[in-house]
Amino acid sequence: MEKEKAKPSVKEPDLSYGRYTYADYLSWDIEEMVELIKGKVFKKAAAAPNRIHQRLAGDLLTELNMFLKGKTCQAYIAPFDVRLPVQSKKDDKIFTVVQPDICVVCDLDKLDDRGCIGAPDLVVEVLSPGNKQLELQHKYEVYEESGVKEYWLMDAAGQTLLIYTLVQGKYKSSRLMTSGDRARSSAVLGFELDLEAFFAEIK
Repeated sequence: MEKEKAKPSVKEPDLSYGRYTYADYLSWDIEEMVELIKGKVFKKAAAAPNRIHQRLAGDLLTELNMFLKGKTCQAYIAPFDVRLPVQSKKDDKIFTVVQPDICVVCDLDKLDDRGCIGAPDLVVEVLSPGNKQLELQHKYEVYEESGVKEYWLMDAAGQTLLIYTLVQGKYKSSRLMTSGDRARSSAVLGFELDLEAFFAEIK
């Protein structure tokens, strides 16, 4: 049997090591933003997201907050830790910690001072050149497995939106939507987004 690789120093994660936990994540003394997916470290882009990415995320958060005013659900924007436990909620047993661009949580018992523990109802990721593989593959898988009801994937450059809806444990994709379409959420009931008006403001 192959001997398991020793865990590197917790102060500086080794990207080739694949069994870190949220407890390790909390101990790291690093400046860059990282995410932990099934125990493996993924560094966020070295540079800040581009201006259009930030404008789109900020505008969408504004739309969500206006809709959610007076309602139970709450919306959050990155950086905001979302822990996705599998069997245990103990820090040293959680192997996935992500920072969605936007998430909406309707079960407020999942919120604590450190963020969210458990699947948000809605997750929005805004694509940018440096993050497409991470969002399209790795995050898609953990969002589906952990029970995120709805996953919006927005392309800021192409001004398009795909909505993945969880149906019997698997994501079902919408058609590719763009200006002229109206996006409707099934996880945040009643929330709609006129994509033509929304994207027209993103300049």
